[in-house]
Amino acid sequence: MLFITNREPKGSIRTRIGRAYKFDLNKNSPSNSVFYCERKAKENYIEIGSEKLMSKLRESNAKQLLFFIHGFSNLPEPNIFPRVEKLQKYFNKKEHDLVQVVPLIWPCDNDFGIVKDYWDDQKSADNSAFAFARVLQKFMDWRDKAPEAPCLKSINIIAHSMGNRVFRETLSKWNKYDLANGVPLLFRNTILMAADIVNESLENGKAGRLISQSSRNVSVYYASDDLALRASKISNLKNKVASRRLGHTGPENMNKVQSNVYAIDCDNFNNKYDPPKGHSYFLDDGNGNIGIVFKHMFNTIKSGRVFVH
Repeated sequence: MLFITNREPKGSIRTRIGRAYKFDLNKNSPSNSVFYCERKAKENYIEIGSEKLMSKLRESNAKQLLFFIHGFSNLPEPNIFPRVEKLQKYFNKKEHDLVQVVPLIWPCDNDFGIVKDYWDDQKSADNSAFAFARVLQKFMDWRDKAPEAPCLKSINIIAHSMGNRVFRETLSKWNKYDLANGVPLLFRNTILMAADIVNESLENGKAGRLISQSSRNVSVYYASDDLALRASKISNLKNKVASRRLGHTGPENMNKVQSNVYAIDCDNFNNKYDPPKGHSYFLDDGNGNIGIVFKHMFNTIKSGRVFVH
């Protein structure tokens, strides 16, 4: 499994191609450096560098790429990599060589106390934007560079929970520091899953507007009884931020978002797939049965169309 991270390794932060990469889980400050790596097995990672990682993506048999940005308080093991493995397994089960999933790993906290972790992770999410904006620029340069043929694979992104904050801020920083005429139409499908950002984020004049401008389709999956987002709202109230979350209600006003934004209400079944929190409801029912949200997400990625009933 290929992955990209701004989480610092143990030892030197200088890129060393071929070295064993070991996450330093006691450091949760975002690094300005970005590391392009491959996971060989559990706790077995190798730094391969950006050129080799992107060459592997180009040479992959997969027709489309899906970058996955995880939520808060998630560690590489046992949270992020097993989840991505499951995502990849389900995509392969539905159609082999359609999608390759690549996680983007940002530094969450691993201390105790849910509210403290949450607020620390918000700061980490915001500051990770500078590193991942560099990744986007490097990716654009690589995708179109000569003498190799341009990479024609469709690019998709799924951001879960606080990963939506990372994504929103990444586009904002990329637009501010690297682009002259706004963000390009880079993503075929953008999937905002249980998004832990305010529900006005996609409106004109808000930082999240760039999400819909950079995407052909934006699917917002939400559930009003998502208990993790209720805890998020409480934590934000403690810090004098009072607003409903996008993953709780969907967009505040659909008339104020672009026409390529689709809201999908998952309230009737989210707790079936992730009891009791109802927050990570996009995989299966806990017994290996692929869930309805994954099936909908798969059809969106395969067809390039979002069907909402």
